[in-house]
Amino acid sequence: MGFKGAITSAFLFGGLALGASTFSPARPPAIPLAVKSPYLNTWLNAGSDGGNGGYLAGQWPVFWQQQVTAWTGMIRVDGAVYQWMGSVPNSKNVDQTEFSYTSTRSNFVMNVGGKVGMNITFLSPVTPNDLKRQSLTFSYLDVGVYSLDGADHDVQLYTDISGEWVSGDLGAIIEWDNGTSDGLVYHKINRNSQTEITETRELPNWGTFYWSTADSDSLTYQSGSDVDVRGAFKNNGVLLTSKDTRFRAVNDNWPVFAFAKDLGSVSGRSVDTLFTIGHTQDDAIKLLGEGSDLTTYPSLWKSYFDSDLDAVTFFYKDYKTAAGLATDLDNKVASDSLAAAGQDYLTITSLAVRQTFAALQFTGTDSDPLVFLKEISSNSDIQTVDVIFPAIPLILYTNPNILNYLLKPLFLNQENGHYPNTNAIHDLGTFPLAKGYPDGTDEPQPLEECGNMIIMVLAYYQRTKDTAYLNQHYKILTQWAGYLIDESLIPADQISTDDFAGSLANQTNLAIKGIIGLRAMADIAKVTDHADDAANYLDTATSYIKQWQDLGINKAANPPHTTLSYGDGASHGLLYNLYANSLLGFGYDFVPKSVYDMQSAFYPTVALKYCVPLDTRHTYSKTDWQLWAAAIASEETRDDIISRIAGWVNVTPTNRPFTDLYDCVTGDYPGIQFAARPVQGGLFSLLALP
Repeated sequence: MGFKGAITSAFLFGGLALGASTFSPARPPAIPLAVKSPYLNTWLNAGSDGGNGGYLAGQWPVFWQQQVTAWTGMIRVDGAVYQWMGSVPNSKNVDQTEFSYTSTRSNFVMNVGGKVGMNITFLSPVTPNDLKRQSLTFSYLDVGVYSLDGADHDVQLYTDISGEWVSGDLGAIIEWDNGTSDGLVYHKINRNSQTEITETRELPNWGTFYWSTADSDSLTYQSGSDVDVRGAFKNNGVLLTSKDTRFRAVNDNWPVFAFAKDLGSVSGRSVDTLFTIGHTQDDAIKLLGEGSDLTTYPSLWKSYFDSDLDAVTFFYKDYKTAAGLATDLDNKVASDSLAAAGQDYLTITSLAVRQTFAALQFTGTDSDPLVFLKEISSNSDIQTVDVIFPAIPLILYTNPNILNYLLKPLFLNQENGHYPNTNAIHDLGTFPLAKGYPDGTDEPQPLEECGNMIIMVLAYYQRTKDTAYLNQHYKILTQWAGYLIDESLIPADQISTDDFAGSLANQTNLAIKGIIGLRAMADIAKVTDHADDAANYLDTATSYIKQWQDLGINKAANPPHTTLSYGDGASHGLLYNLYANSLLGFGYDFVPKSVYDMQSAFYPTVALKYCVPLDTRHTYSKTDWQLWAAAIASEETRDDIISRIAGWVNVTPTNRPFTDLYDCVTGDYPGIQFAARPVQGGLFSLLALP
């Protein structure tokens, strides 16, 4: 369905007439609201598969997995009540006139009965070079109200969250409290019975959610049943400043936790009210690393704050600084993206930032941080190597040290003897329990992961000059390089990172990853003064890349192109692993320019409406791999690929957070519904190149 159709569906949603909103730079499949961590990950569905076209009022926000995380906003203007967020029955919606997004913000502009306007900003800060702030799993909601018609208006503002934020089990008993701390009023909500390092429907079974705002004489608050609390505001414009004392299940009379603010007489100047929502956990991850038992890693914010409330109050009072840092990042991504490839490129890079970083859990201490990645929506693995790998362009662009923190758990597990295979491990288990695979039964992607690990290690070194890091891990890197010597030129029948596409022998794209991995190992050996090893790796890689060109290229085709698998001349696929050759600066000295030019000329000949297919087996493709291919193509081909993806973002019927896998013909899911995955960091492929 096209953009016009999406707008039409928004008009009709729930039988409520909504004015047409503009969407800039695009109408995303889902709009990020509070998107900061694997557990603080709430969105507004927009695509027509289940969304309402991108309108904040008239639909409940949802966790990435699609369970409702009810978030309500209402406003009274001269006694008339309107809904500006959520889907409370029998509510009159405000008129949304504008929506826009940046790398860190989602902004809505509302018209309330022609009397007042609202600027509503959801800010999830991303501060890769400031781990203190990045470690805080909180998000801001800033609501500004101002007169539209020049008259003064009597205005009250309301917002609440439900217990659905707290538990994936709606039958679980939750408990709550409210209080004040250093000028703030807060609601705190948690499960009554907590089990650390476990989940239910992807939400944690431990920790506490905090919902906060500034204390003032004009503020009232209340907890209680959704009908009672929202009804109190609708009827009176104020709340009872009371606490419901009957702790109960999430779905038992649906307890909500509300604030109401009397803004008084509102004129032309905006009256702003700030709210924060976030989640705290003392302990975050268990890892089988050093020693024979699991090690518990605390949330990184614990290194900077003595208590939950210290973190809550710091975050709230840090808004001015956090907003300034967010603006700096927004501007950097915007200027760099526009310079690299124009507006279409910015449309997709800016949508990827919050999503990628929200899959990361920052743990450890300020002197020894570890970052754990959740493979959101595909299978919830923790530390999946071939999910970290496509995300590295954004990591390298913002702070390469984070790549070190991501790889550290993988090295701790394998270098301490917890993995029996000679190849690199695929993942460390299921988030948040990184218990590894002492029996070696991880998903078998041996060639894929050996190449990925070596390439990532060299990419990190090139940007940090951390020679000690290479020396520290040299032994296991040589082990993986040995696997590549044995297996990369003629790959056995196996799956690659695109495991959903099936197993295949002699994969051309997989082979070149292994060969580039060997070339990378030559540089690692040289830097660490292993001259003989360096010569051996370089000679082998050089020999393999020459043979690969005979094995993997259909030179008789018009136009010529690489094949999906050796000898299958009718097949083709995205040669996205060639990107690593450019990322590491090897360039045409290793892989000839003719290979780059050949693929660049070929891709437009097989492009479909919304994308270039991943390979000849299907009509679907992946955004990350397309951008890896585009980054090393001619300007014309690059812009063609990018424009197809940007156009798709604006019209796709997919309704979940920015999928990386979609059908090139329909623009819809290809059956598999990937969502909110960190692989979208790969869209920064152009900006990560040296």
